Amino acid sequence: MTILAEADRASGEESMEWIIKSEELDKSFGNFEALRGISLEVPAGSIYGFVGPNGAGKTTTMRILTTLTRPSAGEAWVAGHSVLEDRRAVRRAIGYMPDEFGVYEDLRVWEYLDFFAACYDIPENQRKALVGDLLELVDLSHRREEMVDKLSRGMKQRLSLARTLAHDPQVLILDEPASGLDPRARVEIRELLGELAKMGKTIFFSSHILADVEDVCSHIGIIEAGELIMQGSIDELKLQLMAHREIVITVLDHAVAERVRSLVNNLDRVVAAEIITPKNGRARVRVDFAGNDLELGELSRRLVADDVLLLGFNEEERDLEHMFMRVTRGLVT
Repeated sequence: MTILAEADRASGEESMEWIIKSEELDKSFGNFEALRGISLEVPAGSIYGFVGPNGAGKTTTMRILTTLTRPSAGEAWVAGHSVLEDRRAVRRAIGYMPDEFGVYEDLRVWEYLDFFAACYDIPENQRKALVGDLLELVDLSHRREEMVDKLSRGMKQRLSLARTLAHDPQVLILDEPASGLDPRARVEIRELLGELAKMGKTIFFSSHILADVEDVCSHIGIIEAGELIMQGSIDELKLQLMAHREIVITVLDHAVAERVRSLVNNLDRVVAAEIITPKNGRARVRVDFAGNDLELGELSRRLVADDVLLLGFNEEERDLEHMFMRVTRGLVT
């Protein structure tokens, strides 16, 4: 069967709660501890963003999950198979895309995919249809006869992603798939990941581009200095880290801001209020607010009733960048 014909196949292993799981993974290189106690839980069918700064341990973790590196301690399973005891089964279950394209640039686009399909023992009489399906999926059918080294970086990334799908894996493990791409190519990769998730693939990918992660992921794990700080669904983590709504009130000057802070500190549902850096000669007050929309409207009405001239009254979005900065700065334990 071709990759598109297999898209809706139901697998018994895919029904398992966690399709990637690790327990207390450690990895040391000499005296350097690259990973310390990494315990991942990636739900089947999720798009899981593995987020952290460069050098945090993302690639090392992925190399362990793909059986390319053995951990110093701990264990991990992919699609129910141990990365230590059943490496061949793990490799059959995954499609791995490293952060570098590869060394096969002297092939035509279709030859490149045909080569990898052959590596996965796809019969020759099935490979032509498979290659056609893969090229259609990543929107490269019109580049079929071109040499790989003539493709743009974005096209090479899509071709590399197509390569990982040649054997129809359950799980895609992608190391920085949008790294170095221009904005349009990044959007194309995000859209492609979304399509693959709809086909039933579980996608585990690393990134330090937080906007890409927030736009496409259902779950995230945040890693820093070899330690997994937290993980879960994006909505759950936002609620956990930012239990209060953050309201920014813009007024004319610092004196008015002081008055606003004094007023709101005496109101119910206001957890805290502080004056933050003036912008464009104006002043702002940031309010941690624990109320609902009606109570927020009442807060605004009270300020107007006290003759406060409001130049702005906005609720800050709970975006992933804000959440990431709170965690990695150690503001949340």
